[in-house]
Amino acid sequence: MRSLRVDHLELSRKRVQARYTAVREDGSEASTDLIYSYEADLFNPEDPADLNLASMMVAQIALNYGLFCREIVLEGLYDKADESLLRYMLENTSREILTGKLLAPNPFLKPGYQPLEAGRQKRYTQATLVITPEAKKEIHSPYPTPDYGRYAILSSGGKDSLLTYGLVRELGEAHPVYINEAGRHWFTAVNAYRYFKANEPRTAKPWCNSDRVFTFMLKQLPFIREDFASVRADIYPIRLWTVAVFLFGVLPLALNRGVGNILIGDEYDTTVRGNTQGISHYSGLYDQSRFFDNAFTRYYRQKGWHLRQYSMLRSLSELLIMKVLTKRYPDLQALQVSCHAAHEAEGIMKPCGKCEKCRRIIGMMVALDADPAHCGYTPSQIEEGLRQLASRSIKQIGSDAAHLYHLLREKGALPDTAHVRKLARHHPEILKLRFDSGRSLLEDLPPEVREPLFRILRQYATGTVIRTPKGWQGLDLDQHLKTQPKYTPYAVQS
Repeated sequence: MRSLRVDHLELSRKRVQARYTAVREDGSEASTDLIYSYEADLFNPEDPADLNLASMMVAQIALNYGLFCREIVLEGLYDKADESLLRYMLENTSREILTGKLLAPNPFLKPGYQPLEAGRQKRYTQATLVITPEAKKEIHSPYPTPDYGRYAILSSGGKDSLLTYGLVRELGEAHPVYINEAGRHWFTAVNAYRYFKANEPRTAKPWCNSDRVFTFMLKQLPFIREDFASVRADIYPIRLWTVAVFLFGVLPLALNRGVGNILIGDEYDTTVRGNTQGISHYSGLYDQSRFFDNAFTRYYRQKGWHLRQYSMLRSLSELLIMKVLTKRYPDLQALQVSCHAAHEAEGIMKPCGKCEKCRRIIGMMVALDADPAHCGYTPSQIEEGLRQLASRSIKQIGSDAAHLYHLLREKGALPDTAHVRKLARHHPEILKLRFDSGRSLLEDLPPEVREPLFRILRQYATGTVIRTPKGWQGLDLDQHLKTQPKYTPYAVQS
């Protein structure tokens, strides 16, 4: 593409809209509109601060395309903090897409378009970022002082956000926010949203058509297969900057409600560092990492909003998350739909029982002596899921997958195949609370959250450990909490 423009910003009390225009090399253009809409009045179209927030909301999708056009033009109202965040995240996302989508196997690429080598560069983004008019020095924040007893939860039908809500329900005032993204992605959230809407008065459901904009952009990229919609895969074709698209959909609600905490349910294994051809990266998981949360916490402070963004689950493995959810909050676990191809049946959403996520959930529940039927799996799906586990891999870091296979093998839940024998290894730390200077730090949690949170979590963990040069060592959690390490996200450098 010659350029990508984000302009024609329109703001009303319940709606934000902007136009995405792709300008091809021959000068022809194609356009589509990005829309966020809300159930309540949240914006004052005459207020520069609301126009500024709207500008940042509509800019996020564009950060996925810095490798594929000469120029990205953002029209709106921005300040220096916005410009700094946009430029940093654009470059970071370009590097992640290069290493995770172009240099790695990608079934969506046409033959002959995958580069063999890239090598280290001073800059990976090809596009020049143009912000017009020029960013202002600062924009005054009119939003109320945040209440740190209030928690906005980026919610879905997945185990992480359900457990986060269960924990917050015991610790403070929960504000679950379900972004209704146009497309089938919403299917996984339907069961949970209906329950929350009926039982949690602070539940909100903004609507966003970002999925359609992402599809529009795929059609502008000549190296993507024309039949991309029919390719069955567990990855997106190109995009990696997605969480921020939903996060900025949550911010208008959080700021207007005086919420002090933004919670995203990310576990221990989502902060990952990797290296491809000498290029360091975050293995495509930057927007699920602790670095992402800390960067946004610093950004909120620069904006004068003083929100805090973090995950309550970073010391937990996926298996331990499932354990706490099934044992402490079975009413919430019954709503879980973790599936790549959920479908409607009998008026509710059901998991497909065939995808990688489904077999992983089935395996974890069986390993925990829980019944997968509790969240919608049929006996035949459970049987097939376990059969597939005996021959096919799952998306977990090595030690997590090894311990899951170990537990299932001990229970006799899997046939004794070469695949199972190869993977099954005992890793007792997987069901412990883990602290690690790279992935999980007590310092990332606000001090007043730590003690009540771990008072609950320790009831289901088999202990607490910390990673040292000698490996995992036992940790006295009570003593660790008493030392009250300083809250450090403002100073952490990503």
